[in-house]
Amino acid sequence: MSRVLIPSGGPDDWRRFLAKPDLQWSMGFSARTLAHAWEDATGLPPEVEALMSSAFGPAELLFAIPEHKTALPGGGRESQSDVFALVKHEEGLATYTIEGKVDEPFGPTVEEWLVGASAGKQERLTFLLDLLGIDQCPGDIRYQLLHRTASALIEAERFGASLAGMIVHSFSPEGRWREDFERFARLMGAAVEAHAPITIAVPSRKRLMLGWASGDQCFRQR
Repeated sequence: MSRVLIPSGGPDDWRRFLAKPDLQWSMGFSARTLAHAWEDATGLPPEVEALMSSAFGPAELLFAIPEHKTALPGGGRESQSDVFALVKHEEGLATYTIEGKVDEPFGPTVEEWLVGASAGKQERLTFLLDLLGIDQCPGDIRYQLLHRTASALIEAERFGASLAGMIVHSFSPEGRWREDFERFARLMGAAVEAHAPITIAVPSRKRLMLGWASGDQCFRQR
């Protein structure tokens, strides 16, 4: 695959990167909603920028890539972030993986994902836990949160960034599935506060941020 990036002409350009565009590109669903929110912004969506700036100082978006894939050990399937963003802060360069949500859940728990697990799955889980500094992972943690957060750290290593972050960009008015995010954050050793970014120390000594950004509901209607 070429490493040449083509500038986006608008939200509809994001559709072709989806695994199942006919199913996923629908009004009110996360893929389309997220595309409109990010394309409408001058730089970063304001609620996302606020989290980043609160964690690491003023944030300048260098570039964003929809449906970016990060390779993981233990199998051929990558972690596919809804958005990958490279951001410049006063404190240094940061790599962010963004997970868009409306009403969709985070997918299987670790316990569910491990049913009939191959050696490759066991290898992958061990890698993720070591990278994140987790000694024991409860079965009710959502697997997607593990690999999406790990992807931010993997990309930080690749770009030579000292900062990394995983942000859930939610457009659910009820904040659905936030309890899964908070459970994961507590597993990482964080104290969870509403609307505040969470900064965590990880074994690589990079500074990691976790955040929940509530997006404007208007983008669900586009």
